[in-house]
Amino acid sequence: MNATTLTLPLPLPLPPLLASRAFNQRATLSLSSAALRSHSPASQQHPLTELNDESDFESLVSPDGYISICGFGSLLSETSARSTFPDLLNFRVARLNGFRRVFAHVAPVFFERGIAKPETMEISSLSVEPCEGETLIVTVFEIRKSEIPDFIKREVEFRFLSVLPEILDGKPFDFPAVLCTRYSDEEFLHIRCKGSKEVYFQQYGRWNIDKIWRDDVFPCRVYLRHCVLAAKNLGDTAYDNFLDHTYLADRKTTIREYLATTGSGIMEEEPPEPLKYRYGG
Repeated sequence: MNATTLTLPLPLPLPPLLASRAFNQRATLSLSSAALRSHSPASQQHPLTELNDESDFESLVSPDGYISICGFGSLLSETSARSTFPDLLNFRVARLNGFRRVFAHVAPVFFERGIAKPETMEISSLSVEPCEGETLIVTVFEIRKSEIPDFIKREVEFRFLSVLPEILDGKPFDFPAVLCTRYSDEEFLHIRCKGSKEVYFQQYGRWNIDKIWRDDVFPCRVYLRHCVLAAKNLGDTAYDNFLDHTYLADRKTTIREYLATTGSGIMEEEPPEPLKYRYGG
């Protein structure tokens, strides 16, 4: 039997500027507690700029035509990120100072996919909000400028901020990234929906959601499991960071505490068969 030599395609080279980003911002998946405790004054001094429209996003686009995105929940999973952005580049781990994760808003997609549990209020997705003294392990990757409109549409309920993550040795990134943060119902109605209750109904009302950002909700079980597994796949420190720096809507109960008490059993529950790949960590 003759041996067959398989010629595998080489990875496509990064554009010059992104290759530079990858070199300067490369982060290994082996995270140290010492690196996590380190804080860079340079990143803390970066102003938090709100991105209000597509032109604001375009101000962050590199000469090569790419923009950096921060992932903190499902986008901690490269598989999940690529299911949304198939052509993303330079998926890597980073640190972001001054923010915490909170399960405090309702996501229509959980109703659409049949994994919301309104009877127990387990309907919440994840956002981040500024919080002095907190530090998050996040992911960062690049998408094309042409993908910005779809990104805005997909994450329409959030406030978009320009932030400056760090590589894990504390060096700030050379370029800012987009972060989806907590918004408000008032701003969503008046800015995103242009004051139109019909537009709001199309987004949320048809699921009997009359308030998006709230403190009486709990994590969607399938989604929480997915996020925990995604963090675990990044290494022990990312996993511990997710458990200890992600909170319920009360801003007191950590996910580690929740999974050990009221949320016990969530990690043993399998997603519905059609969603196993998307929500498999």
